[in-house]
Amino acid sequence: MRILLLNPEFPETFWSLKSAIKFISRKSLLPPLGLLTVGAILPESWDKRLIDLNTTKLRDKDLLWADYVFISAMMIQRKSVDEVLRRCQMLGVKTVAGGPLFTSLPEDFTLVDHLVLKEAEITLPRFVADVQNGTPRKIYTTHQKADLRRTPVPMWSLINIKKYALMPTQYSRGCPFNCDFCDVTTLFGHEIRTKDTRQVIAELQSIYDIGWRGNVFFVDDNFIGNKNRLKTEVLPAIDEWMRERGHPFSFNTQASINLSDDPELMQAMVRAGFDCVFVGIETPSESSLSECNKVQNKGRDLVQCVARIQKAGMQVQAGFILGFDSDEPHIFDSMIRFIQESGVVVAMVGLLNAPRGTTLYRRMADEQRLTRPATGDNTDCSMNFVPKMGMHTLAAGYQRVLKTIYSQPNYCERILTFLKNYQMPTNRTIKYRLCEIRAFINTIWMFGILRPGRRYYWKLIFWSLRKRQRLYVAVSLIICGHHFRRMIRSMEQAGVQT
Repeated sequence: MRILLLNPEFPETFWSLKSAIKFISRKSLLPPLGLLTVGAILPESWDKRLIDLNTTKLRDKDLLWADYVFISAMMIQRKSVDEVLRRCQMLGVKTVAGGPLFTSLPEDFTLVDHLVLKEAEITLPRFVADVQNGTPRKIYTTHQKADLRRTPVPMWSLINIKKYALMPTQYSRGCPFNCDFCDVTTLFGHEIRTKDTRQVIAELQSIYDIGWRGNVFFVDDNFIGNKNRLKTEVLPAIDEWMRERGHPFSFNTQASINLSDDPELMQAMVRAGFDCVFVGIETPSESSLSECNKVQNKGRDLVQCVARIQKAGMQVQAGFILGFDSDEPHIFDSMIRFIQESGVVVAMVGLLNAPRGTTLYRRMADEQRLTRPATGDNTDCSMNFVPKMGMHTLAAGYQRVLKTIYSQPNYCERILTFLKNYQMPTNRTIKYRLCEIRAFINTIWMFGILRPGRRYYWKLIFWSLRKRQRLYVAVSLIICGHHFRRMIRSMEQAGVQT
């Protein structure tokens, strides 16, 4: 069998960081971990190739080479998926599709020959067995959850690592919480399923062996779902592995705000090499937190929670949402104030959407407020239901929040707030690569000479020069800010989507 694994194109979004990663000569943020794992699950004797449309053009001869084209996608890749399926149909190439998009909307994809849904560790071997017997079915699905202890090491040989800014790995699936707008538990459940410590180390070693040195992203939706196991087994093992190799990686991941309640866990993460964590803060409004069942965030001084994580040695990136029914007109100023005071530099502010299968989706359907399919991008000024505040009022306030927090003065001031809170890890030093030195020189030319707001750039650079690690972080964040401002301009040009 000849198998073409195909990752559809992502549009430019908040998280694509396309304008930022150009500074270090990379084409895409992350390789497709799901497809790399699928490649490892498929029979070793099958001939496999991978094309990532975010780094490589797809030619007709690539499609015609394959017996099957395997496509995995998220909702935001829908436009590219439709184009790929059209091309496959025209060329008479058979397709196999899976991942969150197809699992959520299987009825939308009549052009797909075989739908392998839910978690591939369970459904993909069934498809393979039927192909080998000459009896493949249209749909493969399951109500079971995969045992991650049986998940293989991703097939890194399928990609060119020099095209990517980060490398991904996964430790767990599932989340213990039940936020009504989130489809993580719809896809992966509430039970926290994890890989063995041995597997985690084996995957890190595999990334090390392909020559990667730099940032590794644990893609878990809530990395700290099983705190005790992390503190007693996994993080100490990662710490030892990292020390033995001179700290070749830095790690970032996603976690809930209750991370700030556990100094021991934070210290263990920092010792192991974690320097950044994304947290779903959502809103400073207690009534809106109650509305969406974000119980883990309620009754807290969220600014202090962020500060505790920063002081432990990790940057806090955070998600924020506007458009709850409980939101009052003052929410826009409250959110600006919270983001500035907390020093959350990378603040992903989006409009509330209701993904298929969530509690929010069911409520919006019952109230007959659904308007259109969700785009999968909650930062494109679109919503898939009618907000109580009114779409134009909400969109205007949303755009004001973005323009305010990503203005050069406010953005640089927030970097300073973060760096003053940030307790630099003492167990490792920054090792500059040539591409990063070039990136720094480019920022001097672009932001220190050409662009308006130069004095804010130089104030931040001179302040950061006191410590080399601070300079590294400051320059990285300055580059990210360039991407975010470009995204805001694009969104304004596109207008409000209702």
